[in-house]
Amino acid sequence: MSTLKIAIQKSGRLNEDSIQILKDCGISINNGIDQLKAEASNFPLEVLYLRNSDIPQYLIDGVVDLAIVGDNLLVEKGKNIEVVQRLGFSKCKVSVAVPKTFEYNSIQDLSGLRIATSYPNTVTEYFSSFGLSVDIHQISGSVEIAPNIGLADAIVDIVSSGSTLFKNNLKEVEVILKSEAVLAVSPKVSPEIQKHIDTLKFRIQSVLRARNSKYILMNIPNDKIDAVGKILPVLRSLTVLPLAQEGWSSVHSVIDKDTFWDVIDQLKEVGAEGILVCPIEKMVL
Repeated sequence: MSTLKIAIQKSGRLNEDSIQILKDCGISINNGIDQLKAEASNFPLEVLYLRNSDIPQYLIDGVVDLAIVGDNLLVEKGKNIEVVQRLGFSKCKVSVAVPKTFEYNSIQDLSGLRIATSYPNTVTEYFSSFGLSVDIHQISGSVEIAPNIGLADAIVDIVSSGSTLFKNNLKEVEVILKSEAVLAVSPKVSPEIQKHIDTLKFRIQSVLRARNSKYILMNIPNDKIDAVGKILPVLRSLTVLPLAQEGWSSVHSVIDKDTFWDVIDQLKEVGAEGILVCPIEKMVL
């Protein structure tokens, strides 16, 4: 049986989140400290721990079949690589930042200036879309220090919380793109490997649906069940179980975690009592 090869970042938050989603998919990975390659014990999967910036080329060359990678990196180095699933974690922005003392009014203020970045292609395309040219200084790390040491007038880099910019007396002035982790596939996968990818994708989608949902159950007067049905988004229909107390039922359903509190308020208004909310481990549709 062919083994699916997946690349993930070898360290950092994206590494941790990637390993976690694979574990949540029921995949046991036998990896030790400082290993660059590890096999799953219960799924035809081999994990390669790679430097983040190298992953797009590994996909293009077919060295790996699949990768969990930030889509900002695909914009920079792998625009023709197919994304088969957005994963919703490791969210960040690729932004333009300038010293706090810089008087910024519009993108035009950056025309002709020196920009330090690890994303030269992204920067060139972005400024070209405004008809502007800039002097790009490509560096691979510690981009935020460039203005302070006189290397650049501004930077383009990943921004998550903004704390790194603050520590280096920089301010964000433009957001080039918003990024998150994605599941990306090589253009050179075989039909047999594609079957493994489809299976893994199905598992990941089940995990993501569960992460974004809550299981809810409540007691409700029977004459209010129709009203509850209009409030709750359901997979197919409400689960209704009669209670020992006549005229009452227990209603079960699934709700989106982002609208949870609004839904709870509406349910209380129509007479719901004893509302319980539980996490969902997997949700298979």
